[in-house]
Amino acid sequence: MNWYMDVLKKYAVFNGRARRKEYWMFFLFNLIIFLVIGFVEGLFGSPGIIGVLYSLAILIPGIAVSVRRLHDTGRSGWWLLIGFIPLLGVIVLLVFMVLDSKPGENQYGANPKTETA
Repeated sequence: MNWYMDVLKKYAVFNGRARRKEYWMFFLFNLIIFLVIGFVEGLFGSPGIIGVLYSLAILIPGIAVSVRRLHDTGRSGWWLLIGFIPLLGVIVLLVFMVLDSKPGENQYGANPKTETA
């Protein structure tokens, strides 16, 4: 839960680096929250307003952590736009998000693995 809250605390921070664990834990918690919201809204026959509001609330932190994750692999945050290419772009982004951090410091800052160790 701390990984999720840390991303929310850095609501619109697009500089720096984010570890794989930070990105994927944020992704996992969002998936769980979306499933719970979808189940509850389906149970009560709601039109999905809560899900839409939650999506809007986490849009900016989701983009920010994705940009920081790309920075951690040594890529510019502009690579996030490749996701607009159907299928191929999503596969390329998935590969980038799964790759390990670039060792040492890069142009985006110090390696977060060595900062916490």
